[in-house]
Amino acid sequence: MTVRFIDKAFLDALSDEARLAPRLRKHFNLHANHAEPVQRLFNAIEPGSYVAPHRHAALPASENLFVLRGSLGLILFDDAGHVTSARVVEPAGACCGVELGANVWHSVVSLQTGTVILEVKQGPFIAETASERADWAPADSSPEAKDWLERMKSILSVAE
Repeated sequence: MTVRFIDKAFLDALSDEARLAPRLRKHFNLHANHAEPVQRLFNAIEPGSYVAPHRHAALPASENLFVLRGSLGLILFDDAGHVTSARVVEPAGACCGVELGANVWHSVVSLQTGTVILEVKQGPFIAETASERADWAPADSSPEAKDWLERMKSILSVAE
């Protein structure tokens, strides 16, 4: 077994890569491959990154998100795209993580530079069926994505 220390330098480097990435995100897998039964990864997400609303329906299992540093907005939706809940998730805040059950429509918004989360979910990971994108929200590459992101941030400022 190897030992991997997750320290400030590691998180800083991951955040630096996210800031330079076109989608303003960078993940680092802890699992050895996509076939593993538990998928564990760090995800650095910078402000301005649009994570389109989605749910994990093909493999009905929970997804766990823990904020290690920074500030993350979590927005939950019903099947029609109406917001059902919005929370700010922070390491030292009132809420530092969440367990999302299967089939829960959700999106996240980075509220602070250097935000890094730890994600844990059931595997195996199959890219084609890993998540279902909401047809009522724009794709992350669409021109409408920026307006949608601003709408989600405004919902969070009301929820704080």
